[in-house]
Amino acid sequence: MNNITDIASYALEELKKAGADKASCSTAKARKDEFNVEANKFTLLRTLFDDSLSLKALVGGRKGVLVVNKLDKDSIDEAVAGCIELAKSATPDDAEDIAPLISNQNFDQTIGGMDKAKLFTRSSEYLEQVKDEFPKIILEGFVSEFNGSESAYVNSNGVCFESGTENYGYTTMFTAKDGDKSSSFNYTGALMANLDGPFMNADPLHRQQLEESVKSLDTRMVDGKFTGEIIVTPTCPDLWQALNDCFLGDRALIEGTSQWKDALDTVVADSRLTIRTVPLSPDIVGGQRYTSDGFISEDMDIIKDGVLKSFMIGLYAANKTGKPRAKNTASNFEISPGDVSVADMIKDVSRGILLNRFSGGSPSSSGEISGVAKNSFLIENGKVTDAISETMVSFNVLDALKNITAISKERNKNGYNILPWVGFNGITISGK
Repeated sequence: MNNITDIASYALEELKKAGADKASCSTAKARKDEFNVEANKFTLLRTLFDDSLSLKALVGGRKGVLVVNKLDKDSIDEAVAGCIELAKSATPDDAEDIAPLISNQNFDQTIGGMDKAKLFTRSSEYLEQVKDEFPKIILEGFVSEFNGSESAYVNSNGVCFESGTENYGYTTMFTAKDGDKSSSFNYTGALMANLDGPFMNADPLHRQQLEESVKSLDTRMVDGKFTGEIIVTPTCPDLWQALNDCFLGDRALIEGTSQWKDALDTVVADSRLTIRTVPLSPDIVGGQRYTSDGFISEDMDIIKDGVLKSFMIGLYAANKTGKPRAKNTASNFEISPGDVSVADMIKDVSRGILLNRFSGGSPSSSGEISGVAKNSFLIENGKVTDAISETMVSFNVLDALKNITAISKERNKNGYNILPWVGFNGITISGK
């Protein structure tokens, strides 16, 4: 069995024969070809393979789940037996179910395979651009890659999805060095549907990040403690991901810890804020086409004009809580643009921080969060001044969403997200 749909279908039939009342199977074969660079020099070319089979069986309302990385018949048969045994020993749960049949589709996001020579050329071009334009930058690590995968999902309700995905991407970690001085490390990455343009242009903010690392060779700590404003740049998506993890996702809703558990269709943010997850957007590369629990993905509003419109929960959490199931479970965020420029946003800040990276824990259940501003800059009297070090920022995420000062007209697109600059007031900023 080489066809992934045939593999998934075989496993599904075996689960049903073994006693599953309901069952689903997901199969994937992935290949990654990558060039590796360390300290500005090519060090490795490698190809990685990843096969997986995920089984779910429901027996008398009891769930068994098993994931294996071998797709031969003997391994599948062994996995099926193990999955059924897990189901039989589990506790019954009425919330467990599988997706109904709505429509079956084949999703094709392939691009004709890899051009290895062009991938190497673009990678070499990037190294030369960094060397020529930013001689003080050291590429601690750089990986350029071609990603290819084929996947299938089937279940006993007759659902059958197939998908093929191919794209290019890169990730890079870098520091600036000048004699004995060095900056804090920074990193970035992007996904591309083709190699028509340089890696340096795939994320429009990349050059700025490199420039800021050089400026960060000399830093100062903020004096004292004050309440001010932060402008969160598109290079710092942590805040938006934290909303999903702590207030919108399965665990927070099932355990009842989310402050938003009863807030659907109520105001939770400034009316200028609209956040969506958009895996189908043409600006998102390789976006989710179907969910892991068997539904076709659709773009959806999370917060629209400040009003909470959706949770980010799958079928099980929806059944468990009585909340509506999310139309996708992707993390490709799009925030609608505002009506002011980044330059004007900065001009309006008396004292605050241009926050490019945040190193801290997840928000507490109450929304409180604190951490260190990394690769960030002080804003004083409407101007970006010095790079800062060892400066803490503390705030309540839920309160901050209601204290937005501005959202930029400009947005950054890197294949993962589509994000503007967002200003927040009432932030505690602590230095020495």
